[in-house]
Amino acid sequence: MSSLRRSLLALGPLLLAGMSLLAPSFAMGNEEGDTTEPRYPPLNTEVMVPDLPPAPVDPLVRYQGLPSGPAVDTPSQPIAPAIAMGPPEPIAPPPVDHLEVALDWYPSPRHAALYIAKALDMFEHRGLDVRLSTPADPEVPTKLLADSRVDLALTRQPLLHLQVDQGMPLVRVATLVGVPLTALVVRRDTGIESPAQLEGARVGHADQDAERILLPAMLADHDVSMDSIDTPNVHYRMEQAMLEGRVDAIIGGMRHLLPRALANDGLPTRSFAVEQHGMPRHDGLILVANRNELKRQRSAIRRFVSALEEATAWILEHPDESWRRLVVTEPTLDTPLNRDAWPEIRARLTQTPSALSQGRYRDVERFLFEAGLVTERHPVSRLAVDISEP
Repeated sequence: MSSLRRSLLALGPLLLAGMSLLAPSFAMGNEEGDTTEPRYPPLNTEVMVPDLPPAPVDPLVRYQGLPSGPAVDTPSQPIAPAIAMGPPEPIAPPPVDHLEVALDWYPSPRHAALYIAKALDMFEHRGLDVRLSTPADPEVPTKLLADSRVDLALTRQPLLHLQVDQGMPLVRVATLVGVPLTALVVRRDTGIESPAQLEGARVGHADQDAERILLPAMLADHDVSMDSIDTPNVHYRMEQAMLEGRVDAIIGGMRHLLPRALANDGLPTRSFAVEQHGMPRHDGLILVANRNELKRQRSAIRRFVSALEEATAWILEHPDESWRRLVVTEPTLDTPLNRDAWPEIRARLTQTPSALSQGRYRDVERFLFEAGLVTERHPVSRLAVDISEP
């Protein structure tokens, strides 16, 4: 007999005894003593249910709703950063380009875009630190630029043609005033009523282009030689030279300022616009750079010209406020003379400084070459660039 069979025979009496003890509790007969049908306890009978141990808590419940993903630990442990975090590194300030700009004259309303751009932080917002300087002599700025002692300079288009012909590494990068601003200003008491009557006169000048380009161009259609005219350099003292009678006329004087200043001092004058007496129309105020440095400085100059464009637009949109801001920024501009001339000069500011009129530069160069005022005819690409182009 197998061991399994012997075990079952041994357990048999025990199983029968257990069933006899449980029978009275769950199998009760009916009133006739029939015990074949199982009966349940009567209603309202108390049933004792033993206390059960609490169900185990799911350890993941506490982590439900919290972030998950590759950068987060698994929910079986408290969430911790995937990398060690420390204090942020200080943000280094963006690089700043420094530009020194030499004015062509002492501060004037025609320089308004420069001063407004500086006052409204338009240079600073473009990562530029700009310094404006006034030259000791009006002939100095382009010479300083050619010698790389300043980064940019203001001048006039005729002087650019002349100095490029002399071998100076200058190139126009922007135009601030796109029309001529100069004139031949003559004392009325001299009796001179036309450039044709300048023979024997003393005509003062402050700039090289006034003496060597503007005056010869005005005399080209008249029987007057340059040798018959005395042309002293009066530097910054144009007004004083006229008032003191040291000269009969000034060539290259600002047509919106010099006649007014002399009239305020009691000296009547006549003015002859240079473009109406032989000189081709040209840019009255331009920004020039050193051609040898242009590649290195191109980005900074482009941002500089962009600031001038924004400043000019602001000036034209806020004519009264721009004047108030201008004289606060540069108090020397706050004179009755400048205030009276401001509307005329403001209307002549160029709205797109970087735009280049190649035809204008080509026409002026051709005129100067044919008149014998320059020795070589230079291409426009040697004279000027559109700095906005890559």
